[in-house]
Amino acid sequence: MYTVCRYVCQSCLRTAAPLARRSHSTLVSPKSLTFSSFFFHNGYWNTPSKAPTPLPVPSNRRRIAQALPVGSASIANYKPTESLTPRRLLKVYAQLSKSRLTTLVVLTAMSGVALSPLPATVPVLLATALGTTLCSASANTLNQIQEVPLDAQMTRTRNRPLVRRAISPVHAAGFALVTGVAGPAILWTMVNPVTAILGVANIALYAGAYTYLKRTSIVNTWVGAVVGAIPPLMGWTACGGHLLPSSSYPIHTFLPSFLSDVPIDLAWIDNPLAAFALFMLLYSWQFPHFNALSHLLRGSYAQAGYHMLSTLSPSKNALVSLRHSLLLIPICSVLVPLSGLTTWAFALTSLVPNVVCTQAAWTFWRSTGEKEARKLFYHCLWYLPVILGLMMFHKQGVDWLSWVGWKQDEERESA
Repeated sequence: MYTVCRYVCQSCLRTAAPLARRSHSTLVSPKSLTFSSFFFHNGYWNTPSKAPTPLPVPSNRRRIAQALPVGSASIANYKPTESLTPRRLLKVYAQLSKSRLTTLVVLTAMSGVALSPLPATVPVLLATALGTTLCSASANTLNQIQEVPLDAQMTRTRNRPLVRRAISPVHAAGFALVTGVAGPAILWTMVNPVTAILGVANIALYAGAYTYLKRTSIVNTWVGAVVGAIPPLMGWTACGGHLLPSSSYPIHTFLPSFLSDVPIDLAWIDNPLAAFALFMLLYSWQFPHFNALSHLLRGSYAQAGYHMLSTLSPSKNALVSLRHSLLLIPICSVLVPLSGLTTWAFALTSLVPNVVCTQAAWTFWRSTGEKEARKLFYHCLWYLPVILGLMMFHKQGVDWLSWVGWKQDEERESA
């Protein structure tokens, strides 16, 4: 039976005196780099005379080394913790909040506001953005608090603040608590209770169900897709839109002009079917986007022990991406204009980005290669802003020609 030499660590190599370029152990000469050289039989440690000599302690740390208890690890294994200045603290908070992910969440929430037919004031708009940001920051921080041992095993996440101990877990929990209370409170008081409830539900789903399922079941991806589809609903309800049909707000459908002679009543656009269309768009987009990324990171996920479809069955992981890429076509070309969010012209213009992404998902499914997965992932990055931009351009009831003044000029010329 063998035991690993406890004096071998990368921090030692960084702080000790210059060694041979390829030496990875304090007991191995540069000429004898074999795998067995990194290990010693347990009986080796029974003889005090053969115990390895610790690395030399830098002169600026000798006073600290003298204060260490007898038998403790060498001071060369440690490095001073940087003091948390206000600037560094803000950077740590941004890392705990996963600033890029939070930015995407806020933008999708604002898309719900932009596509809503109901008016929104500037205070409501700012309160929605701020409340959504705080809810996302709380959920991401709670997620990182629970996953410190797993994040430490992945190259992509081992530099997170809690892993490298840039901030204490208690401090991070306090930040999560403050943002988790302030976000819903702002949404409740300055927007409306429905939006606040959606914010709380998103925190619970992400920091609770999704984080737990990542270690137990591949269902976590489907739960995570629901989490990503809730922010546009928050933007929709922030303007006063309804999520569920009722006698006062029944479901309306908007057929193309060549199939129906009934004039479009813009009062019908506050339609629960429109909220469902927004939800389905973001829900299905999550799968080609995340499954392609998880395929690239499947080695790290397996090392950390996450239950991901990409690690258990890469072919099924690619198949799920293809299924939802295909599903996005009827969502954009049928469900969205049928709900009244856009005109039927969107059904045609959205075909171009949908066909491009579907072709990339098909190639990924056929080959299940990393090059194809990376291509699909990059396509999904531009796909979402392009689709949302097209939806705003084709928004029902918006006449862009009158906005730029072309119609007024034509009317003056005809008069």
